[in-house]
Amino acid sequence: MARRTKADAAATREALIDAAEEMFMEHGVARTSLEQIARHAGMTRGAVYWHFKNKADLFRAMLERVNLPFEDLIREIDASVVSQSPLSAIRLACLKGLARLEQPRYKRVHFILFYRCEFFSDIDPVVMQEELACDVHQTLLKYFALAAEKGEISIAPEAAAELMNLCLSGLFHDWLRQPDAYSIQSRGQVLIDTLLELLQRPA
Repeated sequence: MARRTKADAAATREALIDAAEEMFMEHGVARTSLEQIARHAGMTRGAVYWHFKNKADLFRAMLERVNLPFEDLIREIDASVVSQSPLSAIRLACLKGLARLEQPRYKRVHFILFYRCEFFSDIDPVVMQEELACDVHQTLLKYFALAAEKGEISIAPEAAAELMNLCLSGLFHDWLRQPDAYSIQSRGQVLIDTLLELLQRPA
């Protein structure tokens, strides 16, 4: 019975996050109330407060479901690839991240963060966006430094990391404004492969 109760609580929590995601997308974060979220989920506001302290806590839980630390993407790659060619690991991690972004939930939540969220309470969307960019940049710098040690790139790792981060960021923002216009994975692969080719040392 205890196991079922725990499962039911987890399902209720997920249903509330689902409802919040839909309401944030439709109305924007600041203009969505916990009462609206509860009604949309077919629950009471008390159920929301049982699982979340406030709307900011619920918002963070929504973001956590699509959190994509770049280091985690690297960990999904075979360790031998990472060891032998950090540049190949960077490429594969970038492509994995772009593929995830095309999944409906990832696309929707990132759209909410960048275009449907105003500053409210203790949530500053600009700070959150910068944290995401900083995570990517720091991990890129780490693996470009390893690539430099192996002689895989022709410029300083700091410059390589900045160039790749700007490439990914520009692609992401352009796609997020019109996500149905093209595949970020397909276009991203062309851009990433082109940039990495330019960064490699001449044979």
